Amino acid sequence: MREVQLSAGRVVQYGHWGRPVLVFPSEGGDAYEYADRGMVHALSPLIEAGRIKVYCVDSHDAQSWSARHLPIEERARHHERFEAWIVGEVVPFVHGDTGPDIIATGSSLGAYHALNLALRHAHLFPQAIGLSGHYDVGAWSAWGERADRTYFNNPADYVPNLHGPHLDWLRARLSLVLVCGQGRWEDTTGALEQTRRMAALLHDKAIPCELDVWGPQWPHDWPSWREQIAKHLPRFC
Repeated sequence: MREVQLSAGRVVQYGHWGRPVLVFPSEGGDAYEYADRGMVHALSPLIEAGRIKVYCVDSHDAQSWSARHLPIEERARHHERFEAWIVGEVVPFVHGDTGPDIIATGSSLGAYHALNLALRHAHLFPQAIGLSGHYDVGAWSAWGERADRTYFNNPADYVPNLHGPHLDWLRARLSLVLVCGQGRWEDTTGALEQTRRMAALLHDKAIPCELDVWGPQWPHDWPSWREQIAKHLPRFC
């Protein structure tokens, strides 16, 4: 394990070699959440075999999408600063440390970050795995006028309007996996409905996306996400 402090937050790295995996924490989580919740342990066979190198970042949700006192366009503005940090500092650090073609992943709100980054920056993130995700920022107790910043950071808004050569490139470049259980909290959080809806939008655009819905014994919680990431990540590394 190694911690690196960049300008806007920490990156905590696990492993010595392998395909780079960038992990976004759940809402309000920090760079150590992935280890604290047993996710790093669940991936230890891949890490120890040198198949993956995991990079975990701090959440900035409290200043962006979780800042419910702010109008949604202002939240989107703060989110763009976080994304600029990821693309401008974290990605070059990962490239210099391991290499390109980063896999993005996350659980709950972290799944939104992974999917949105892959769709907006497919040249950097050709694969994304979202676990129990929330993919419509307009559904998060949002208020205020919605304009361009919200639209271009909300997959539920912009995916239906993708077209032309850019859409063709995304179809050839991306491989996405959306996973959700049907157990406790998957319905009340909206994760199951949003996962199914997002997968349908991607399928309508013929963007490669696998929808994997697990049974009612799998809740919106870390034990489910440990099993789900251990099942899906090995195919990409």
